[in-house]
Formats: sequence, structure tokens, C-alpha cells
Amino acid sequence: MRSPKRKRDTTLVQAGRHPSEFGGVVNTPVVRASTVLYPDLASYERSRARKFGALRYGRYGTQTAFAFEEAMAECESGDGAVLYPSGLSAIAGVLKSMLGHGDHLLVVDTVYAPARAFCENELRRCGIDVTFYDPAIGSSIGELIRPRTRVVYCESPGSLTFEVQDIPALAAACKSRDVAIVVDNTWATPFFHQPLKLGAHVAIHAATKYIVGHSDAMLGVAVARNSHLPQIRNWAAEHGVLAGPDECWLALRGLRSLGARLRQHQETAKLVVADLREHPAVRRVLYPASGSGGSNKLWRRDFSGASGLLGMELMEAESDTVRTFIDSLDLFGIGSSWGGFESLVLPSNPVRTATQPHWTGPLLRLHIGLEDPDDLINDLHRGLDVLRAANSQMERERNVQDR
Repeated sequence: MRSPKRKRDTTLVQAGRHPSEFGGVVNTPVVRASTVLYPDLASYERSRARKFGALRYGRYGTQTAFAFEEAMAECESGDGAVLYPSGLSAIAGVLKSMLGHGDHLLVVDTVYAPARAFCENELRRCGIDVTFYDPAIGSSIGELIRPRTRVVYCESPGSLTFEVQDIPALAAACKSRDVAIVVDNTWATPFFHQPLKLGAHVAIHAATKYIVGHSDAMLGVAVARNSHLPQIRNWAAEHGVLAGPDECWLALRGLRSLGARLRQHQETAKLVVADLREHPAVRRVLYPASGSGGSNKLWRRDFSGASGLLGMELMEAESDTVRTFIDSLDLFGIGSSWGGFESLVLPSNPVRTATQPHWTGPLLRLHIGLEDPDDLINDLHRGLDVLRAANSQMERERNVQDR
């Protein structure tokens, strides 16, 4: 059993590792299996008594998956974990397991766009009513709860605009109504934020991101309390949902260095944010660990650190000049996802229904990787200089045309 004095860095290194079971090997091996053989029929029949967490058939996982499940449950202070082939699969699986025809779901308006699409399309086709709510709603969430409300889905910070939600206030408002709180915790990881300790029932991760950490595996995980763990596990098993052993091994590898990586992501991001805030081409930077306001207050109260994903609003600029800026960057790759060692940039366009974002200038999403902060800042400065020059050129051309 885990020592109550164990610190989070120690947990990252030790959780889910049992070298004595593998001849002293430090890392749990990649165990690939479908069929498992037994010495006799009685042994086979006994194996059926334990459906989860024991080797019985490849669809229920092997020792590699069990090790990652154990590690994630310990890191998130949960009672157990369920694995999925991607983060979106984890979101979909958890929600489908907890909701049925006629039920009502509350979803934060700043939710990850593919999760929004799943709720608006698949869940509504299944007869589940969906309402999107303001991320700043806090305890007022109670006003939106109906008799058939079953789940409040949170993403904190919110996708693209990075608003932090008041999980304890949401949990307090939902407790007497028997409504479950589900939180996408991918941005902070359990290293910097533990929503289950704040009253949530399920924490979801796109382990593809920081947990794997090397941009080379797709994986999702849900960590739950015992109140909801059986139904989530059973739904995944009944639908044949599983994660491959190679992906689980890559996630275990990433988990061991998560603390060291996140600290560098955080420190570099803070330096980049401080610099961007002073740049004349930047209107504002969206990063809950910096600045003031409600999100920063909640972040300081509920988080122990920040990752490297942030938003940047530019001063007014034509779409072509924004494209020129992005294309001019050398160290920021253009690609989906984030959480790896490399820096990334993409234009972003928040889609809302309940709350409309107010942006004067173009919005970009930056992932600050593990490169040297001076190099990243210099790269962004060169790109912003290109943007300002392109803007000036377009303004001159318009003035000529107006004459």
C-alpha cells in the first residue's frame, strides 16, 4: 500500500512498478497477448471470477495495461482507472457509460471541440439533452440542474481560452442532487491538479499529451471514484474498448519523467508569456498562471503549477499576415495536439453557444516545448516583426488604392 507520506515526484517514479514480478526488471515489460493458457479447466474457471485487473484474455488488458492503470489511479488519488485508445475515446466512453436516453448533461462552453461535436451529435441522437454553460458559473450551476441531470462535464482550464473552473463550488452545488462531476484534466495532469480531491468523481486525460510526452502514441485514461468506476469499466469491456500494450508502455515511460518535463514547460512558458505581454503586436496572453482575474485566483487556489499550453491574441491583423507570421516561425511546428517536447503553433477559433468570446484580433494557440526560452522568444519576435511589416505593407497598399 502507498505510504501517505509519499510525495508526487516519488509517486511518478514508483507507482505501478513491481520489479520483483519480472525478475528484477525496472520497467514493466510490454506484454502482448490475446490468448492466455491455463494448466487445467479449474484454473480457467477460477480466472473468470475476477474480470478486471487480472490476466485472463487480451481484451481485458495485460500486465502492461494493469501497471499503467495502477499508476494513474495512484497519481490522481482515485480508486481505479480505465484505458482507451485516445483521449476523445475516453471522453465518449465515460459519458456514454454514465448517461442514458432521457438524461440531461451540462457541458462547459469552453470544451474541447471534438468533445462538443460528440455531445451535440452522438449524445443528442441517443436522446440525451445537452446544455452548455458559462465556465465562470460556479455554484450557480445549481440553477441549471434538472431532475434528469446526471453529469456536469468540466474542462479546466478551458480549451483555447483557458478559463479555470471552480470545481469545489460545482461539486458542492451538485452533491445533494446526486449529479456527477467529470473533469478533463489533460492541461495540468495529476502532477499539477487533482480534481478528485476537490470533489469531482471522474478525471479524464488525453494521455497522448503530457503523460506520453513524446508525440508518439495515442492513449486516453479515466480515473474514477468507486461510485462510478464499475459502470465505466463495464461499458468499456462491453464495447470492446481497450488500449494497446505498446501505448501503455510508452505512457509509463513518459510518466516517470512527467514532473521534470512539466517544470521546464512551466518555467519556459512563464518567461515567454512575460515577454509576449510587453510586445506591441500582442493584445493579450491567455495563461491562467499569469495575470489577474478570476481564473488566476482559482488557479492559485487549486493548482500547484501550470503547463506549457497557452493562447495569444494578436493586435488586429489580416488573415494573410497571420499566416505569414505562422509560416515564418522556425522553432514552432504547425501541427495538432500538444504536450510533447516540441513547441507548436496553430490559429484557433473558439466555438461557443452559451457564451460568445470577444476577440478583437486573431487568436493563436501556442505550446511551449522544452527548447531554450531565449531561442523561442527570439523566434516569436522574428515572426511578430514579419507580421508587423506585412500589416504595414497592406495598410500602405490600401491607402494607395483609396487615393
